[in-house]
Amino acid sequence: MEQKPFESCAVTGHRPTRFAFRYDESDPRCAALKQQLRCQLIRLCRRGVRRFWVGGALGVDLWVTEALLALRAEGCYAPEICLAVPFEGYDAGWSEADRQRMAAVRLACQQVAVVTDGADPAEDFKVRNRYMVDRADCLLAVWDSDRRRSGTGMTVHYAERLGLPVLVIHPDTLKVRYLLPEQRGKLTQF
Repeated sequence: MEQKPFESCAVTGHRPTRFAFRYDESDPRCAALKQQLRCQLIRLCRRGVRRFWVGGALGVDLWVTEALLALRAEGCYAPEICLAVPFEGYDAGWSEADRQRMAAVRLACQQVAVVTDGADPAEDFKVRNRYMVDRADCLLAVWDSDRRRSGTGMTVHYAERLGLPVLVIHPDTLKVRYLLPEQRGKLTQF
């Protein structure tokens, strides 16, 4: 069976509060997750993905964007990085260091989309996630498949409803699984 080419990938993942290491990026578990992300990003680039949509949040979104920028700087791949933020000022509660880190990433992105006006922050993050998935051929998710309600879980389910393939990295085990529309949960690769 010939595989459909992917040109665009949306990215979603839990915020640091859902990880065992929380915000400690020096933790070996965080380093291992970042390495797994890098491996999967390379795999997607080799598969033909040239545009990545990221949501501008702390944790997975930021790490993926930084990994893509590193791949570009190394001359390995030249992916287009598109940042979709829910609304201006969504990061107002962040530390100054985190806001500066995101500002630097934002400047390096080829496209920045401000998705809503911020009138309903609780809904605006969901709108941002759907916006990214609507522009993608596949989804990369760092997701623990936990039954608790999360934006990441809702994004995965939305992508599945649209029939998009989803590459899932479990944040604790780092195991990768592929959710394909025709396979519904079976372990396969795309």
